[in-house]
Amino acid sequence: MRIGYLVNTYPRPSHSFIRREIAALEAQGLQVHRFAMRGDPAALTDPADRAEHARTERVLEAGGKRLLAGLARQALENPARFFRAMRLVRRRARAGESSLARQIIYLAEGAHVAARAKALGLAHIHAHFGTNSARVAAYARLLGGPRFSFTVHGPEEFDNGLALDLGGKLALAEFCIAVSSYGRSQIFRWSAAEDWEKVHVVHCGLDLPRWAEPSPLPPGALHMVAVGRFAEQKGFGLLIRAFALAWRRNPALRLSLVGDGELRPQIEALIAAEGMGEAVRLLGWQDEAGVRAAMDAAHALVTPSFAEGLPVVIMEAMACARPVIATYIAGIPELVRPGQEGWLVPAGDAEALAETMLQAAETDHATLERMGAAARARVTERHDIRESARRLAALFSRATG
Repeated sequence: MRIGYLVNTYPRPSHSFIRREIAALEAQGLQVHRFAMRGDPAALTDPADRAEHARTERVLEAGGKRLLAGLARQALENPARFFRAMRLVRRRARAGESSLARQIIYLAEGAHVAARAKALGLAHIHAHFGTNSARVAAYARLLGGPRFSFTVHGPEEFDNGLALDLGGKLALAEFCIAVSSYGRSQIFRWSAAEDWEKVHVVHCGLDLPRWAEPSPLPPGALHMVAVGRFAEQKGFGLLIRAFALAWRRNPALRLSLVGDGELRPQIEALIAAEGMGEAVRLLGWQDEAGVRAAMDAAHALVTPSFAEGLPVVIMEAMACARPVIATYIAGIPELVRPGQEGWLVPAGDAEALAETMLQAAETDHATLERMGAAARARVTERHDIRESARRLAALFSRATG
């Protein structure tokens, strides 16, 4: 079976889970053509991401004239189909999903994807994220392209389900993937009950053979690592405030931050204001090997997010046999159980997070090791990318009849 994968910007450092998913599907025997609206090669440090960039067709590189010419051909070849799509364009613009001009751009991108899918013999299109990539796939379908499906990750889609028309996209799609039961419930919020049977939970997965025997916990005082974009929803500013509270009571504590983003100046200022330059390290973006090294050097992962889907970084830390300190939100409690694989704290509560860090610091080495082993066993059972790919392949096969 030959299918297409469609993502807005791909590859990106934070989207390695999509790359793993495609590779696992190809190992199942599927042929996958990668579409992206655009790329961001300057942000790519991982050799695997750079290789994926070379394999990806970027729609906007066709140029505006070519995209509009393709849309005009669609209008001439099948006016009824074109005007049906245009009615949806106007409805979505009036509803505030985006401006009319942007919806027309999405329609032109959909026309291009539909034409390319026909030329490539693609039987199905799968979009990642319920945002504009799913909209482009829906327009491609209305303009004669293949059937489509999409994966919703959150939290952005859950924040704007009505404006993004998740229910309308689901109605047009063959099926939709949620990466957690919580995510499925959020899709149910915004869709008609008669479409709920189209929603399936398929976990993001890890290529577990690449996560060989974990490194032993390092000696010394508690060293935590946090990984992610320095963005509001990730809660890194609150993490620094919480760490400062804990560090003043236990100056041996250490924290490493892997990532970068628009909030880096504020985070640096908070660290400097608290005089924690020796206790907190900013490691910047790291490739997969760099993230693995940072986790191996730590005793636990800390994820202070305010909003999430189900973070892949938690799965990676658990595969490294590291306990997790995370907020009790979204799909996280489906994976991390308090007292077994780690600790869960209320989101937005710096004092509770600080107390939990201190509790983790007081936990003996043997108990941390047992929690890490439990974490590794749980993620191995629930998040094997080969099993996720088998489930996806079965859904694609059923959708194409």
